[in-house]
Amino acid sequence: MNRLGKNTSLPSNVERPAFDPAALKVGIVHIGIGAFHRAHQAIYTDKAIDARSGDWGIAGASLRSVDIVADLKAQDYRYSVVSRGANGDQARIVGSIVDAIAATEGRERLLQRLSDNGTRVVTLTVSEKAYGIDPISGGLNLSHAAIAHDLTHHQEPVGVIGILVEALARRMTLGRDPLTVLCCDNLPGNGHIVRRLVAEMAERRDPELAAWIEREIRFPSSMVDRIVPAATDTTRALAASLIGAEDRLALETEPFTQWVIEDDFAAGRPAWETGGAIFIKDVHAYEKMKLRLLNGSHSLIAYLGQLNGLDYVRDVMAIPAHVERVRRHMEAVLPTLDAVPQIDLASYRGELVARFSNPAIAHRTAQIAMDGTQKMPQRIFAPAMERLAAGDDAADFADVVALWLAYLITTEHIDDPRSSDLKSAAALAASAGSAAPFFDIAGLFPAPLINDDTWRMRVDTRLAALRVA
Repeated sequence: MNRLGKNTSLPSNVERPAFDPAALKVGIVHIGIGAFHRAHQAIYTDKAIDARSGDWGIAGASLRSVDIVADLKAQDYRYSVVSRGANGDQARIVGSIVDAIAATEGRERLLQRLSDNGTRVVTLTVSEKAYGIDPISGGLNLSHAAIAHDLTHHQEPVGVIGILVEALARRMTLGRDPLTVLCCDNLPGNGHIVRRLVAEMAERRDPELAAWIEREIRFPSSMVDRIVPAATDTTRALAASLIGAEDRLALETEPFTQWVIEDDFAAGRPAWETGGAIFIKDVHAYEKMKLRLLNGSHSLIAYLGQLNGLDYVRDVMAIPAHVERVRRHMEAVLPTLDAVPQIDLASYRGELVARFSNPAIAHRTAQIAMDGTQKMPQRIFAPAMERLAAGDDAADFADVVALWLAYLITTEHIDDPRSSDLKSAAALAASAGSAAPFFDIAGLFPAPLINDDTWRMRVDTRLAALRVA
């Protein structure tokens, strides 16, 4: 079977862009060109170019992987995304990516792309841990390896914040047009967070640069939603059967997709609304809804799955008792949410249960369970603190924390930026029969939680009931 490329003859039922990717100029640089971006923002951009044209080709950059860049080049930057739902499987060829750069080998080329005047939007999906956020101050984590390096090696950055600051410094020096940096990671107020981190690093480097960034650069927030499991050989075989070609970059995903964006752009943007994106003045309510209902429930499902030997989200949701547990968690979250424009929360919760239960989507619980220290604060800790501050019961959130700690105690491999601290605490907790060693880790839990004796006792009680400590 031939490999997918620009000259591949496709079956008539395979969706594809109407535009010619070879004719596109780069208008977007995306950092973090993994599965999620390719099954989400890249498709919205495909549809926007189809509908309204414009030079909005994407130059995708990977901070770590060389392989994905090589595979994209080998396939003329084409790849397939298979949407799997109740009505069957639908393949789409994506053509909006027109260049790819591995930062480890092509840092200078990436910086040139970012400082080119044709680049008007930079989008980011690098995961929560890549930003180097101090868990206490919310500013730069000076002990984060990439942050520490980039503060002293301005022109040779390795981390996303350092790369952005160096590129913006070049744009200022060259007199380039304003730019928009659009964060698409699962962080509350993600645009505000990236603005703060960039501003702090720029201020440490050159106050004049920091002032220029404040005047010229926009950092809108956004909320993204689509379940995109890690691709497997089964994914690639399915794609090959649908498109009639080998595609090493094939992805599978659910039919549902959502993108809510703060409408604050410095130099134009693609017509993403033609693909269904929602532009709004304030994304906070959407963001909180998604982080707490979807992502928080996902963490609960992941730890339930890992503790019960269930590899996939769909396996957890095939057990009625677990489905009921997820529904109870969603009920506990509801009092912490604001009214969300155009969203009925009861319907949204029902849709989430259906999406989690999709038998065609093989989303690994292990994939969701990793990096808990980066995910739990916004998904579980924040709503727990709000419930306590309101004088309400936060037992449900204590129970989710107990599941997380039980997972940390029992798993053979902790994949987390704070794995060293967590491993030490897990060993102590297992022998002490208490969650106290985790509570003693500096900056892991917010003070309102660990200072609440009732909440702490609930975590201890539930952890003991799980028979791991």
